[in-house]
Amino acid sequence: MLTRLAIRNVVLIDKLDLEFSPGLAVLTGETGAGKSIVLDALGLALGHRAEARLLRKGTDQATVTAVFEVPMDHPSRAELTEGGLDASDDELILRRVLGDDGRTKSFINDQPVSVGLLKRIGEHLVEIHGQFETQRLLDPAGHRSLLDLYGGFDGLLNGVAQAYKTLRDLQASLSAAEEASRKARENEEFLRHAVGELSKLAPIKGEETALAEQRRMLQHGEQISAAITAAMEALNGDAGADATLARALGEIERAAPKAGGRLDETLGALQRAASEVADAGGFLERAQADLEIDPQELEAAEERLFALRALARKHGCEVDQLADVQVKLEADLADVDAGGQNVKRLKAELEKAKKAYEDVAGKLSAERKKAAKTLDRAMADELAPLKLGQARFETGITPADEDKWAAHGIDRVAFSVATNPGSEPGPLNKIASGGELARFMLALKVVLAEADPVPVLVFDEVDAGIGGAVAAAVGDRLQRLGSTAQIFVVTHSPQVAAKGARHLYVRKGAEGDGMRTEVVPLSGDERREEIARMLSGETVTSEARAAADSLLKGAAA
Repeated sequence: MLTRLAIRNVVLIDKLDLEFSPGLAVLTGETGAGKSIVLDALGLALGHRAEARLLRKGTDQATVTAVFEVPMDHPSRAELTEGGLDASDDELILRRVLGDDGRTKSFINDQPVSVGLLKRIGEHLVEIHGQFETQRLLDPAGHRSLLDLYGGFDGLLNGVAQAYKTLRDLQASLSAAEEASRKARENEEFLRHAVGELSKLAPIKGEETALAEQRRMLQHGEQISAAITAAMEALNGDAGADATLARALGEIERAAPKAGGRLDETLGALQRAASEVADAGGFLERAQADLEIDPQELEAAEERLFALRALARKHGCEVDQLADVQVKLEADLADVDAGGQNVKRLKAELEKAKKAYEDVAGKLSAERKKAAKTLDRAMADELAPLKLGQARFETGITPADEDKWAAHGIDRVAFSVATNPGSEPGPLNKIASGGELARFMLALKVVLAEADPVPVLVFDEVDAGIGGAVAAAVGDRLQRLGSTAQIFVVTHSPQVAAKGARHLYVRKGAEGDGMRTEVVPLSGDERREEIARMLSGETVTSEARAAADSLLKGAAA
């Protein structure tokens, strides 16, 4: 609900701080006192269009702050999260600043936001219904959601949405498969040739590195062999390391017993060196035995390596990816050979998914038709006391074309009315007058009271052009709405004003060289006096006061 509203420098309001409570609040005052200014200011905080006329003369900035308390599961919090804002605060604080250059700044919980986000959040929190501002009622795009709210179809809607997602996913998969199959058929000759080339070559992952290493070794085989021979000569020749170490070792071995241990370390080192030289000689002998330089082997390695690299360039990939390319092309060719089995499979799955969607959407459609009849009957009951008893409200449900099927089903829903007996129903904004439209919306809000998630409703002169019993009926319905939502109504009707749980009086007075609007809470005698004024006009009579007392007692009963 709306808990506080702070207005600064808006038209005739210089400073106004209001606190609100649940239930029905009525705003009264003489014509021109500034009741619409309060609504315009609230609209500014909700992201409505900003106009330069809203800035109070002689000031450079107007500010409106609206503070709301909403449940943690309210749709506005999901909108906040999607907008990248913290949605965990207990309060939602919407603020809008209008500068003298006509530009505005928007804030939610003191974080700067776009006016678009501010407006989307505002639409979840408040609905303002003036004589031609009942947008959700006028726009057929919103009628389906209102009917679904009334019917409580969350479970069915989730099922339809899931079935529709499956249907759309399969449609996309089939489209992609058909395109791939078409290209495969067009490229069948290429596929057969490419698969043949790849199958003949049979590429293996990691093969390029092994072949390149083998090629390097084979290319330098003679140089490697000469190096091995020279090394063996250096180790094993008459003047080689082996003979040299043997002579040195012999000399030290003879002298060591006489050196008192001083040659022990040297002796050990020479022994280890002789052992290592012997091992190296053995390694060289094995390497020489393994090294068989076959020119044909080099040619074969080079031929395969070059063939692999050429084929990789042809397919625009790395050599190590050729095996994967082969698998894909073989699958494409297999699909061509099988007559597009993948496409056939997806078509069969799509038919099943379509049938499943039609079944669950059909169940939703049937339930909507039942709910529509109940809604129309409930509306008829509400319209009669509102001086619209001759009017006929109809909820039309027609099947949408297949290309218009959606996650919410296969129905088009539109509200229509006929205000005179025998006339054909038509769109609300074409058939109903401004006052009638507001009363239609009031009736619909009463019927949808338990289902509609918008917590704050504002009605601007919903009682225009009516009085007596009809005005009392309007007041009764507003009072009933106040038990499930927070209601604000701007009214000139004493019957409506008496129904309010809180009464706000809007008045305008001179201040310096200009005028100033203020809002005063009324209670007790002050409230009785205002309702009496509304009954009798400028001169308040004792009869009017008595009638005011009667209205207030009736409202409290």
